[in-house]
Amino acid sequence: MAETAYDVIVIGGGPGGYVTAIRAAQLGFKTAVVEREHMGGICLNWGCIPTKALLRTSEIYHLFHRAEEFGLKAENISFDITKIVERSRKVAKQLSSGVSGLMKKHKITVIDGTARLEKGAEAPKVIVKDKAGKDTTFTGKHVILATGARARTIPQAGLEPDGKFIWTYKEALTPKEMPKSILVIGSGAIGIEFASFYKTLGADVTVVEMVDRILPAEDAEISKFAEKQFKKQGMTILTRTQVEKLEKGASTIKAHVKDAKGKAQAIEVEKVILAIGITGNVENLGLEELGVTVDRGHVVLKNGFGETGVKGLYAIGDVAGAPWLAHKASHEGIICVEKIAGKDVHPMIKENIPGCTYCHPQVASVGLSEAKAKEAGHEIRVGRFPFVGSGKAIALGEDQGLIKTIFDKKTGELLGAHMIGAEVTELIHGFVIGKTLETTEAELMHTIFPHPTLSEAMHESVLDAYDQVVHI
Repeated sequence: MAETAYDVIVIGGGPGGYVTAIRAAQLGFKTAVVEREHMGGICLNWGCIPTKALLRTSEIYHLFHRAEEFGLKAENISFDITKIVERSRKVAKQLSSGVSGLMKKHKITVIDGTARLEKGAEAPKVIVKDKAGKDTTFTGKHVILATGARARTIPQAGLEPDGKFIWTYKEALTPKEMPKSILVIGSGAIGIEFASFYKTLGADVTVVEMVDRILPAEDAEISKFAEKQFKKQGMTILTRTQVEKLEKGASTIKAHVKDAKGKAQAIEVEKVILAIGITGNVENLGLEELGVTVDRGHVVLKNGFGETGVKGLYAIGDVAGAPWLAHKASHEGIICVEKIAGKDVHPMIKENIPGCTYCHPQVASVGLSEAKAKEAGHEIRVGRFPFVGSGKAIALGEDQGLIKTIFDKKTGELLGAHMIGAEVTELIHGFVIGKTLETTEAELMHTIFPHPTLSEAMHESVLDAYDQVVHI
């Protein structure tokens, strides 16, 4: 008879859940993971990884069209959308299989099915319904919710996803044919990445955003720079604009939008992508009956260690609220399970969590924006360095970019760093390490950056904040 008692049961096999399970096993806990669909979760199967595979294809396609700049010839450039999607799905499948292999390596039991919770002795009991509809009860000393989140939809007639005209990220990841025109509703990371992918492959793309700027989570200066670049690429950006109604035709869909001044217009496209955020998977788990507080689709935690207030029950990752990032989920899970093991751990500092958007040009940031630093009462020093002053950026043919750093004027503390340009998602970790180590401007200024690299722009930005910039 299969084992039903464990030290730790993790519900959800995404980047939060499977990483938590591995750390639990490393700490000597008998561990199980309940997963209803596929190991790796949304991120690996339908989010972070497959979107990056698509964006890599679009990046190469973009470079093909610039071949002449580099002294190369490329003629009759075309693409096969079916093969592009096939590669993306293959990448996701390879990594999903890898996660399953890690479960075996660490002797973690994977339980296939959908979980719900009921009151238990040490922690809530986990009742798992398998695909045949059979229930099995599992007990654990500690139960960790890592159920993730799903795309938010608009509860308004005509704006619900239908898989044909109105897409969520799943349909946008697996198009059967390349649409000629697309309207993207929402300009956060998900919306802008899809807008960038489809625009690069030749679609006519319009982005609609309710607030006053795109990428609203980013520093305002970076958002403005990004909007300028996207418009140069031919993208239409409509800020302070709301979609009021969608009308489906035989082969197109018409979006009726209105801006903040009341000006209305109709935009006819082949497809609409909804990218208006996410909501946690909190339904049908039995959370309310257990006394877990749920607010606007997310579990409210009692502290920085994932505790829900119910004995033996914890929550991590997207289901536990913003920021909705895979790396946040993984680290949050490690903190949670190490605390359970009695280790001396510190709660996560959310200001030290980097955010990345893999559009063209890329966007990355960590810490406070200029506006938020001022709102927090800091007197600040701000440094900027454009990629046009970077020898490596010019050699790459990628001279459109900016590195911006923000310091506390009195202490020299690095408060925030904001980037836009080629490969900045691979650069941001330098400032993340700096913030984690509580770096001041002195350490950064005296760090030797290799030449020629894009990272030199990071150094120059710090120097600029203290009136010592060299190459501009």
